[in-house]
Amino acid sequence: MTDHPEATILPFNGKTPKIHPSAFIAPGCRIIGDVEIGPDVSIWYNCVIRADVNFIHIGARTNIQDGTVVHCDSPGDHIDGRPSEGWPTIIGEDVLIGHMAMVHGCVLKDRAFVGLGAIVMSGCTVESDAMLAAGALLSPGKTVPHRQLWAGRPAKYMRDLSDEVVVDMREGVEHYVHNGKAHKGAVKAAFSHG
Repeated sequence: MTDHPEATILPFNGKTPKIHPSAFIAPGCRIIGDVEIGPDVSIWYNCVIRADVNFIHIGARTNIQDGTVVHCDSPGDHIDGRPSEGWPTIIGEDVLIGHMAMVHGCVLKDRAFVGLGAIVMSGCTVESDAMLAAGALLSPGKTVPHRQLWAGRPAKYMRDLSDEVVVDMREGVEHYVHNGKAHKGAVKAAFSHG
């Protein structure tokens, strides 16, 4: 698509990704199937957003940084031996997702933070203003409560987040909205000349 040069936007099983015109989709991204991407979202270089067996929703101003994989679970998958109707991935507004994270069949509520290289597994929730540290692995079905920091493999509670950290996360969202617009302009300029 000319709106997103060098990105693959692929319909699958009759579902075509819906991408708000203000979103930045970097070259090298692969966005497949039942995906909805909201206003001022930035999906950075070489991310994969694959909604082939369930849906993926990404709320306004969220950023998903370079090399991250977002997927979902199909019906029939199990956590702790219980049958499930599947796990879509629902990412709220103003969410920060660091480079090379894996986000799979989970819920990231508004203003959640997932650190560099962290893994969020099926059935998990990261609540609003909560943080999963860089490199952490959130085991299936676990929840990081509001304003808590969890770290480690498997991730465990470390401490409550200070007001200063929460403010820093919100400033990070604003930074990525502006940086996404700048990169969108740079990509458009580069590909309009080539």
